[in-house]
Amino acid sequence: MSADQIKLVLYMKDMFSDLIYINSVIATELIKITENLSALRHGEDFLKKSTCLQEHNDLNKDIINILNKYGKLSDEIDRKIRLEKHVLRHLEDSK
Repeated sequence: MSADQIKLVLYMKDMFSDLIYINSVIATELIKITENLSALRHGEDFLKKSTCLQEHNDLNKDIINILNKYGKLSDEIDRKIRLEKHVLRHLEDSK
């Protein structure tokens, strides 16, 4: 493999890492937006009685697991930890 090909592969790896992270942030925030809209439309009691909160928690865990699967470098681990803390705060807020 030439030096240019190696640079391209590393560039693409970084790009994919960034895209996975960005999509993870978007996904977790969309889940929270959906919960908030549901609570506004139907009321907090409706949301608490439904299975949605647990399902959303499971989806958030899946998203974090995807970051764990592909994020092995220290900066990727740092980003994953930040998102995980943020998601956990959302989970605490929804209790």
